[in-house]
Amino acid sequence: MPLFWLASAISALYFGTLQVAAYDNSRSDNLAVYWGQNSYGATHLSDTANWQHNIGYYCQDDSIDAIPIAFLNVFSGTGGFPSINLANICNTDDDGVFPGTAMPNCTFLQSDIEYCQSRGKIVTISLGGATGAASFTSADQATAFGDTIWNMFLGGNSAIRPFGGAVLDGIDLDIEGGSTVYFDSFINRIRQLASGANKRYYVTAAPQCPYPDAYLGTVLNLVAFDAVYVQFYNNWCGLQNYNNIWAWDFSSWDTWAKTVSVNPNVKIYIGAPASSTAAGSGYVDATTLANIALETRDDYSSFGGVMLWDASQAYANNRYDAQIKNALRIGSGGSSSSSVATVPTGSATTSTRSSTSTSRSSTSTSQSSTSTSRSSTTTARSSSSSGSSTRTSTSGTATRTTSSGTSTRTSSSGTSTRTSSAGTSTRTSSSATSTSRTSTTSTRGSTTTSRSSTSTRASTSSTRTSSTGTTTSRATTTTSRTGTATSTSGSGSGSGTVTSSSSSPTSTGSTGGACSGVSPWRTDVVYVGGDRVSYNGHLWTAKWWSYNDVPGGPAGVWADNGPC
Repeated sequence: MPLFWLASAISALYFGTLQVAAYDNSRSDNLAVYWGQNSYGATHLSDTANWQHNIGYYCQDDSIDAIPIAFLNVFSGTGGFPSINLANICNTDDDGVFPGTAMPNCTFLQSDIEYCQSRGKIVTISLGGATGAASFTSADQATAFGDTIWNMFLGGNSAIRPFGGAVLDGIDLDIEGGSTVYFDSFINRIRQLASGANKRYYVTAAPQCPYPDAYLGTVLNLVAFDAVYVQFYNNWCGLQNYNNIWAWDFSSWDTWAKTVSVNPNVKIYIGAPASSTAAGSGYVDATTLANIALETRDDYSSFGGVMLWDASQAYANNRYDAQIKNALRIGSGGSSSSSVATVPTGSATTSTRSSTSTSRSSTSTSQSSTSTSRSSTTTARSSSSSGSSTRTSTSGTATRTTSSGTSTRTSSSGTSTRTSSAGTSTRTSSSATSTSRTSTTSTRGSTTTSRSSTSTRASTSSTRTSSTGTTTSRATTTTSRTGTATSTSGSGSGSGTVTSSSSSPTSTGSTGGACSGVSPWRTDVVYVGGDRVSYNGHLWTAKWWSYNDVPGGPAGVWADNGPC
């Protein structure tokens, strides 16, 4: 083969002159994978070969459909301009900044981003993250910020273009702190500017699974979103509790999509860790996640696909992303029924999408039987949406706690398996009524394995392990990674507000022996896995999230550690 022809063929493939399928948000087999935080590197410091690569590295096949770049973590920094941190790829220490700003110069990524887009993928900028300083003081400020983001990353013009001439495909909100007041003005401004553009722009969000999300719940109801990447991990409603009818709450998000969302065609994704080291809890193997996704797609028309955190973890974990994508192709586009997927544990392969946006060819292994079943008899209960978030990333360590509101979900009755969630979490107190609990807590902090038990509203912090720094709210120590990326740690403390309608909550416990210093169990407190209480002379440890479930009761929430 002449070398010139070979070079031309490679160039054609790389720069997208060969026809590929365009991204189609209406599909139910899309895969979104976050990139930018070198999550694998944060937990595998010595395995530098598998650290995060440039974004184009993850676009060489058709496994991934959408790539949110994480994160724009500072809204208003030096000179009043925002800033991004892309860990080992681009940061203020290694790559310099635009004059008068703290915005790193990542223009070398322009060709990578354009290559990904030429492969039929959308690339967006994710705002916030665990350490994001996110808030607006007025609608005018939020609108002006919309202009800034449009000009820096999307279809506008600015002397400050972090990715050079690359025009991103939209924005993603991963708000885990601060306030989302006026965020509707920000998004509306983006929508307004995009309405006259020559390409489509997308708006997505990544709330935690407890419904409604403490930070994003309000803005989700006010403006139109194209897709919502729900984080089904680091919470009692995570994937590890899929078979627990009181925990798994995709139905709540489906109901929101169809009855509350401004956009009735919004797509809901199952957000999952791409490896056991990507999050504190919620990781399941590829076959399990594939079957959960296929069953959910059959049950809920709002299902849009799967979101993974993050690309580095997925690639290091035997191409977890490709395994999930291949499984999603079963009944491509969302057929009325899907077979159970058996995902190979060997090297994953991906098929090539056809040149039209409405069909994709694929080959997947399937079985005829289903792995889980639920009876048709349904029951309903109200549950408090409280929980915490842990994600392994590289822009710092922080905790988000969700609560605020009461959600009702209808689930199948029958025997369910209650699975204890591993990892650390944040405990949020709630009101004492059995049907309504209001609680809002914000704690940003570090990995914690022990929790304070001197208060009936004690809380702990869950973490994102960081390769750029670890920030602690309970202890103020800070550690740094071996490397050159800049630490972007957030505020080191949080505040909580608890509204309780209880006039006389009950508690029964013991304060002697092994129970010394352990608070007695109370009817008006939300407990999460790892919490310890005393009750009827025994020491008890919570297996998972619970509210008003008595130790030793039929719910099986508490492990009896013996007499005090």
